[in-house]
Amino acid sequence: MTTEVVIADYTNKKHADDLVTLLDNYAKDPMGGGDPLPEFAKQNLATELNKLPHAFSVICYVDGKAAGFANCFEAFSTFACQPIVNIHDLAVDPEFRGHQVSQRLLQKIEEIANEKNCCKVTLEVLNNNEIAKNAYLKYGFKPYQLNSEHGDAMFWQKTIT
Repeated sequence: MTTEVVIADYTNKKHADDLVTLLDNYAKDPMGGGDPLPEFAKQNLATELNKLPHAFSVICYVDGKAAGFANCFEAFSTFACQPIVNIHDLAVDPEFRGHQVSQRLLQKIEEIANEKNCCKVTLEVLNNNEIAKNAYLKYGFKPYQLNSEHGDAMFWQKTIT
């Protein structure tokens, strides 16, 4: 089994199509919300990501087949005064779970973060997504705290309509 992790070229049709297919499959999964991507997202994802200089995606191929992906965005830590990489989406196709695909994706993201002189890599994970939490813990991630006395940080949202 050959595994390759590449930085997606949003202008490459294969990369763009694979990214949309993987993201759509993730969106349909209960941990991704359970609904397919809107048609607008399917048609425009690669084009819109390509417009963002702080965006990058990585795709893991196993024997030439798209097995997993991560969409990442560079942000900035004001406390450290250095860039950070936030993993916005990361998913592995069910066919390839248990084959270290997530670990390979995380390794590539960390390499990119080091090249960008980032101080950390961040991500969000659902409380009940034990499989993902275990993969992240295995790679060295942990809940974010400034001070254990004040608890873990929480990721909140407000939808803008």
